[in-house]
Amino acid sequence: MNLKPKVGFYEFTGCAGDLLTIVHSEDYLLDVLKSIEVCSFRLASSQKKETNSPLDIAFVEGSITTTEQEEKLKELRAKSKILVALGTCAAFGGVQAMYSGKGSFLKRFRSVYDKGFKIVQAFESKPLDAFVKVDYFIPGCPISARLFLFNLPRLLANLPVELPNYPVCVECKWRENECLLLQDIPCLGPVTRGGCEARCPKDNLPCVGCFGPVPGGNVLSWEKNLLEKKWTASQLEKKMRFFFGTKIKEVKRRK
Repeated sequence: MNLKPKVGFYEFTGCAGDLLTIVHSEDYLLDVLKSIEVCSFRLASSQKKETNSPLDIAFVEGSITTTEQEEKLKELRAKSKILVALGTCAAFGGVQAMYSGKGSFLKRFRSVYDKGFKIVQAFESKPLDAFVKVDYFIPGCPISARLFLFNLPRLLANLPVELPNYPVCVECKWRENECLLLQDIPCLGPVTRGGCEARCPKDNLPCVGCFGPVPGGNVLSWEKNLLEKKWTASQLEKKMRFFFGTKIKEVKRRK
């Protein structure tokens, strides 16, 4: 008898938007789910199947911000053959990591919570790979349902995740959008991984980088172009930090 692969969906610090994207893809997802055994998916079912038995694939959303989450993530890694970081928070730390390595986390923390706050042991938000081995990443805020549904069968067939290795600008050209950089608007499209189908530029809004940095992105030219306009280096760095999170260090090394 052929046993179905065991798959679990989990979330840590984030908005749960990536898992909601999957849930809202029910027209296609129901057919896919016939080929797997869902062992945990809090947003999709109230049934508690969670056990300590091994998982074939764990999809994990959200960044790690407490020692308790760190421990749970390590337990999850130990029982999973494949662990996939789902969404920008899991891949890069998310919006909550935009000041990563810049200034004192404790000072920022205390500006919100007083010294009597002892419910959790919190630390600066970090992506999953700061604590465990991550086999694959599917970035996005939220993820693209199309990319998830494309890659789930690949993972079940022991094939690697495939992501676009081109910038958002390519998808803008496909949509025949007017380039916002020509209007001196600081669009992050040239340095952001594609896959979102240019969801913001198609509505005449600049890309904010929510799919994370594109491999080999020409950050130096992007920055030089905007510095010649009215923008400052600190303003441009803040825009990149918003979604690039802890990966901002890698982006800076390209300059």
